[in-house]
Amino acid sequence: MSPHTAKAFDTDLQELTRKVAEMGGLAEREIADAVQALSRRDTELARKVIATDATIDALQLEIEEKAILTIARRQPMAVDLREIVGALRVANDLERIGDLAKNIGKRVLALNGEFPSQKVIRGVEHMTGLVLAQIKQVLDSYAARDISIALAVWKGDEEIDAMCVSLFRELLTYMMEDPRSISFCIHLLFSAKNIERMGDHATNIAETVHYMIKGVPLALDRPKADTTSFSPIPMQG
Repeated sequence: MSPHTAKAFDTDLQELTRKVAEMGGLAEREIADAVQALSRRDTELARKVIATDATIDALQLEIEEKAILTIARRQPMAVDLREIVGALRVANDLERIGDLAKNIGKRVLALNGEFPSQKVIRGVEHMTGLVLAQIKQVLDSYAARDISIALAVWKGDEEIDAMCVSLFRELLTYMMEDPRSISFCIHLLFSAKNIERMGDHATNIAETVHYMIKGVPLALDRPKADTTSFSPIPMQG
């Protein structure tokens, strides 16, 4: 690239990185608000979460358009092209995280004030804290192009999966002990799965950071606990 073209390309990359950071901040806020709305049965906050998702979707479109224009104008190669592809991948994962938070907001609206006990939501809140920490870390790794932070997030996904399994078992037991809680606990089960999937998207972003820096995919098996099968829970008799 000529010096002028290189400077223009750097400006384009800075704009893409800024938009991804803005999108990430909105996604983090949407997650926190969604789970707070669930904890408090706050339908007004749940509606705010659902509305916020449209802003995240719009930012993803802006990033896509900017990336396409940058590729067309600058014709980047090698690491420069990976930077643009990386921004597209991260934006896609953040958009999916926003969708998952919106789904939790919709479940709050469906609860109709049901809430048998504050105890049953503590596990969801704890798992959300872990996922939010993972997302913050991985966005920091993207902004700083820090592969060590990205790898730490990638390795931490197994802990979230294990917590999801434990939470599922706890909620299933609670439903058997108190049938009145079944409707609410089912909503919590789906909400917990949405949160676990947010952790998967954080792991995707970590893999993208590795690709951007090294130019190759992670040559390791992703740490993944089995969240689809559970040990039999003895029936109360």
